[in-house]
Amino acid sequence: MTESLIVLPEIDIQDLPGSLQRGATHAGWDSLMPVQSKAIPYLLAGREIMIQARTGSGKTGAFVLPMLERIDPELSSCQALVLVPTRELAKQVWEVSKVLCQQTGIRTVAVYGGVGYKAQIDALSSGAQIVVGTPGRVLDHLIRGTLSLDKLKMRIFDEADRMLSMGFYPDMQEVQKHLPEVTLKRLHNSMFSATFPPFVMQTAKDFLRNPEFLSLSGEEVHVSDTEHSFYVVPPMDKDRALVRIIEIENPGSAIIFCNTKAVVHYVTVVLQRFGYDADELSADRSQSERERVLSKIRKGDLRFLVATDVAARGLDIPQLSHVIQYEPPEDPESYVHRAGRTGRAGAAGVALSLVSESETLLLDAIAKRYSIEFQQQIAPSDAHVQSIVAERVTTLLEAQLRGRDRIKQERSHRFLPLVRSLVENEDEAGLIAMLVDDYYQQSLHAPISSVKEGENPSVKKKKDGRRRTGPRRSAPRNSR
Repeated sequence: MTESLIVLPEIDIQDLPGSLQRGATHAGWDSLMPVQSKAIPYLLAGREIMIQARTGSGKTGAFVLPMLERIDPELSSCQALVLVPTRELAKQVWEVSKVLCQQTGIRTVAVYGGVGYKAQIDALSSGAQIVVGTPGRVLDHLIRGTLSLDKLKMRIFDEADRMLSMGFYPDMQEVQKHLPEVTLKRLHNSMFSATFPPFVMQTAKDFLRNPEFLSLSGEEVHVSDTEHSFYVVPPMDKDRALVRIIEIENPGSAIIFCNTKAVVHYVTVVLQRFGYDADELSADRSQSERERVLSKIRKGDLRFLVATDVAARGLDIPQLSHVIQYEPPEDPESYVHRAGRTGRAGAAGVALSLVSESETLLLDAIAKRYSIEFQQQIAPSDAHVQSIVAERVTTLLEAQLRGRDRIKQERSHRFLPLVRSLVENEDEAGLIAMLVDDYYQQSLHAPISSVKEGENPSVKKKKDGRRRTGPRRSAPRNSR
């Protein structure tokens, strides 16, 4: 990965090629958003690039508009592939693509799991040139022969950090194997992500050729550091809010800071009861217990460490993806020490705070004193968590199904009548929910073992050899 040799100037809407101006007109745009002004010149120039851009910044238009210059509408074959983490995002990117491609003859299709294949196969058979999809369903179509990447010109990895957290890394590797060597050599790749933590940077090496970095935070090309966010939650709902945020964020590893030993113990118990791999570190634990806990998290055998400031002082934990402040510190300086546990050695990190309405005043004081820009996030609802978890477990199950041989598939078919019967009976559907929950917990929430040298950190192996994915990000969406 390299820094840009030549920083390209930003572009205005009137400076766009004619095809792009017409696309913007169809979308009703009278100006470009910052990410579009900065990123489009690099994509038009065919530069391999990793772009730091938050969800909602207008990045969809930034990578779809340049496709209008590169795609041949007379060639009825996939020429642009956009890989995304969720069906929701696939549908959103597809909708934007349809608008921008009006009257160009360019056809688009969204392919994602959890739904039938027929409509997707029909669209692919008609020669869709832009394919937007989740890696798992794209791989399914490649295996079935309903999708070919022989004529592919552009490939976009959108929300790369979230894609890895959904468990798509093995599928992304398999999709790569379906690209002919001649296609790989001329393929133009771009990657968009809200942050560039180590697991994203490492994965980029597998799919991009010496990519450059473009951050929206300035003119220079660089990797972003710690992202500071907060959630406003009711004081009595903090414990459940923490659980919901963990499910959405899916940290690879995290320290959760509390202000007192009693709260540390309470939060640890709550996380353990919900099935998370968590332990506590407080001043009243013996030295041998403290060393045992610290050894586990440094080796990657402990996912969540709950601690007070005193207990966590001086800790240096490599590859720590998140710091979560269950309670904001009363001393502003303590916030800097806490947040400094992540984003180490030039890597990106995430510092999250859970605050009540009154506690936002503490964050205001911290922001003013240290010039920190806090991003307020919308606290996830139960429905949002259910949606994300459902997609994540579907991804894992579909990947496991693809790996089963014919005999195993035939064996599992014996249970289809039983499954249908259980699903139709509301009282018995809980049995299936229990099995899915157990599978999900074993797949994502069991202790993490350390990553061996040379392994991709986005897919860490557990002690029994199975895989789990790295951290993820989530944020509100923007249709542009």
